[in-house]
Amino acid sequence: MHKFLEFYEYVLKLASHAKAKYYLFFLSVAESSFFPIPPDVMLLPMCLSNPTKAWRFALITTVGSVLGGIIGYLIGIYAFGLIEPYLYDWGYMPAYERAVLWFKEWGFWAIFIAGFSPIPYKVFTIAGGALVMPILPFILASIIGRGARFYLVALFVILFGKQADELIRKHMGKLVWGVVLLITLFLFLFKL
Repeated sequence: MHKFLEFYEYVLKLASHAKAKYYLFFLSVAESSFFPIPPDVMLLPMCLSNPTKAWRFALITTVGSVLGGIIGYLIGIYAFGLIEPYLYDWGYMPAYERAVLWFKEWGFWAIFIAGFSPIPYKVFTIAGGALVMPILPFILASIIGRGARFYLVALFVILFGKQADELIRKHMGKLVWGVVLLITLFLFLFKL
């Protein structure tokens, strides 16, 4: 756990660097395919330090995350056997197994919900590839889900300024899970 906190602090320092937007892009790609730290930890401080560029930062994060999702998808198709032991070692196998069940039941919506929510998106990108989900719906769901998440962070900063950090830390989990619950309820009612 100590190493994770060191990584987290390191990522926060990168947010104030002159080349932060490049680091944000790389972190977004990496997180969607294999890295444990979400890009939100860089996106939020970058938006707070320069609110006029919040939309641009959200776009960079979304594009990087979707690209990383495609890499995760390709890992699922071509290298699942190689990474499967790591899913066990890192404790992601229960999430992966849940992702497989969600894909069988919900398909497109599973990627959308994983992209928007705090669920480990990388697990769903790999599962999407391993299950050979059609690539175009996968990309579309990733764009919508990841974009909604990152543009919501930018919107909070634009609307609430410096208070956004406190509000996001305090309420984002509730807001995200509330939206996920509404989507799940809608899908459940739609299936009936």
